[in-house]
Amino acid sequence: MLAGVIFDFDGVIANSEPLHLRAYQDVLECRGVTLSSADYYERYLGFDDVGVFREIAKHHGCELTDETLEGLILAKGRCYDTLAQHGDSVFPGAPECIARIAEEVPIAIASGALAPEIESLLAAANLLHHFEVIVASGHTERSKPAPDPYLRAVDLVRARAEATGRRLHGTFVAIEDSRWGIESAVAAGLRCIGVAQTYPVDQLDTAHLVVPTIADVTIAHLHEVCLSV
Repeated sequence: MLAGVIFDFDGVIANSEPLHLRAYQDVLECRGVTLSSADYYERYLGFDDVGVFREIAKHHGCELTDETLEGLILAKGRCYDTLAQHGDSVFPGAPECIARIAEEVPIAIASGALAPEIESLLAAANLLHHFEVIVASGHTERSKPAPDPYLRAVDLVRARAEATGRRLHGTFVAIEDSRWGIESAVAAGLRCIGVAQTYPVDQLDTAHLVVPTIADVTIAHLHEVCLSV
């Protein structure tokens, strides 16, 4: 039985990774560090902002104080907000997919993005009201690929249901676009559907099912991966 669905955000609902990359590049360039597209997608995509800057500092042999890290995150956030204002970043078919799933079961988000970034994009697309819970960067001690974001999202969705007299029985399904995200979801005990919008199908083979885009995810697919437990 399908109990609920937890969506990743970047790469699943929003095509915002190019915006994140550009924001990281602009902030790092001012500090003499060059971040290539290849390095970002191969090395850093699965991390939240804290993880990205720490890993980049480690890779370049740079010392990173807490104060410097906080400044980098704030600067990156401002840059991202400016870039995001210039266009609609929601993937085609995502609004329809979200609406049809939300009619069936509770839905939530587990993401490494910052909560204001997620909420602003969802609100602009008139999608925010569908989600019962948003777990974002900083809401858990560990970020993906650790299971913490998905574990917290499931716990919060169950708690909200119980607060209204409902009890959710069955399996939660994650919708992810990266191997880091799939690892996180599976480690948390969720079934996982991969959408090949960021990486090719063969790099998502640890998911229980892979489809080309978010628009291709159906209620039947969600029940299918639950039954394959």
